[in-house]
Amino acid sequence: MGPKEVELILVKEQNGVQFTNSTLVSPVQIHPSEEERETWGKKIDFLLSVIGFAVDLANVWRFPYLCYKNGGGAFLVPYLFFMVIAGMPLFYMELALGQYNREGAAGVWKICPIFKGVGFTVILISLYVGFYYNVIIAWALFYLFSSFTGELPWVHCNNSWNSANCSELWAVNTTFNHTHKFTPAAEYFERGVLHLQDSKGIDDLGLPRWQLTSCLAVVIVVLYFSLWKGVKTSGKVVWITATMPYVVLTVLLIRGVTLPGAMDGIKAYLSVDFLRLCEPKVWIDAATQICFSLGVGFGVLIAFSSYNKFSNNCYRDAIITSSINSLTSFFSGFVIFSFLGNMSQKHNVALDEVATNGLIDEFKCLHRHRELFTLFIVVSTFLVSLVCVTNGGIYVFTLLDHYVAGTSILFGVLIEIIGIAWFYGVDRFSDDIQEMIGHRPGLYWRICWKFVSPCFLLFMLGVSFATSNPPGYDTYVFPTWANVLGWCLAISSMSMVPLYALYKLCILPGRFCDKLAYAITPEPEHHLVESGEVRRFTRKHWLVI
Repeated sequence: MGPKEVELILVKEQNGVQFTNSTLVSPVQIHPSEEERETWGKKIDFLLSVIGFAVDLANVWRFPYLCYKNGGGAFLVPYLFFMVIAGMPLFYMELALGQYNREGAAGVWKICPIFKGVGFTVILISLYVGFYYNVIIAWALFYLFSSFTGELPWVHCNNSWNSANCSELWAVNTTFNHTHKFTPAAEYFERGVLHLQDSKGIDDLGLPRWQLTSCLAVVIVVLYFSLWKGVKTSGKVVWITATMPYVVLTVLLIRGVTLPGAMDGIKAYLSVDFLRLCEPKVWIDAATQICFSLGVGFGVLIAFSSYNKFSNNCYRDAIITSSINSLTSFFSGFVIFSFLGNMSQKHNVALDEVATNGLIDEFKCLHRHRELFTLFIVVSTFLVSLVCVTNGGIYVFTLLDHYVAGTSILFGVLIEIIGIAWFYGVDRFSDDIQEMIGHRPGLYWRICWKFVSPCFLLFMLGVSFATSNPPGYDTYVFPTWANVLGWCLAISSMSMVPLYALYKLCILPGRFCDKLAYAITPEPEHHLVESGEVRRFTRKHWLVI
């Protein structure tokens, strides 16, 4: 019997299918065939979807900002280092995992059922993120509509929402313990868009503002009609959503480099200070940027790749898309800092004052009712998101952004790679990849999956806990109950891992060692446990991993 074949001897009950005769099958015959699961219309649809998901504000703004604050070009050293030892291996791992098993974030854990809770963890995190991330798009839409005027409303201080402290000369108020800027642009966002002046804090939110609510509704409607038919529709939408940022960035770069002071900003962006590499914070910032800019841990990459054809070269896809992600980050820095250089010269202030950190399948029965389920999700998301478009909505937004997708994402990815590399086994996983693309991953990838990447994630998780501070917005300090609520949201997603493992062990019959052996055994090999080979298989299994 080959290493990729299993002998089905007894009745198998999980899928409601009974095997009465002994037969040899491969895992390809066990997981759904390509005819049973839709696939991307074209290969480019998948690539654009992955690129469109991975390339976001973390690339366009956060990377250039961190680069400038952490030694300029020297920041590329830790960034590229962590990209090679963790970013690309994790990216490749998720694409291969989804493509081979042809399931979503929870369904793929038939490879090691006890870890299925990590699938629910990433699904819950993605749901939480959806509650506030769509609000960013609503803000952008509001700005778009507001720009259709003869004079942009964020240029001057003569608007009804401006305070007496507003100054077009980049006034600085030193009353507070930190520098606070009352520029027309800042006041337009906080007072004209958010109406933050009408809220005293998170316990005084007020009603949703109809202007932002309308923009949010437009976003939700577009989102629904992009998803309701699955990858057949979303694969076409990304032709616009994934390519438009590059068109806009290119146009902005052409405009930016022609402005006075632009070269000063670009020089500051590219300046190299290798002494900064001696500071631990620089390395921590680089590691954090890698984790979040690539989008690993949200379950999206697994879901996207699950719609690929079984023989698709996921290795090549991982290299291409992760490289484009990093190059986009670097390219966007030229755009951002050309404008920041101009603003610095225009307002006669240091670049530091300008560059302040700103923005931020499983259920088979649902397949038959995709449209209704998608409608339920987007409507629920819209209703919860309404709290983020109230007068004090920015406080809810800040709380969610701080707690729901930080430490919990690192935890989810850590458990994910432990489950794959140490329980399912790097050898098994490599065999799966060979079955798809014709060759096994090299030694480098296997070492990263088994040792380097888990150590990296464990370190990052420890740093995240050790350096976690309560969030705040400007001078506002969140009350204790708000921080407790934030931690409850973070823990609610992370708790899915131990809760599901406990549930799985409780529902299985037999002694604890038998339950454990069954729970860590890939479903296609459960016959080994059922046929009485528990102890021998358990020893073999642990030796393999």
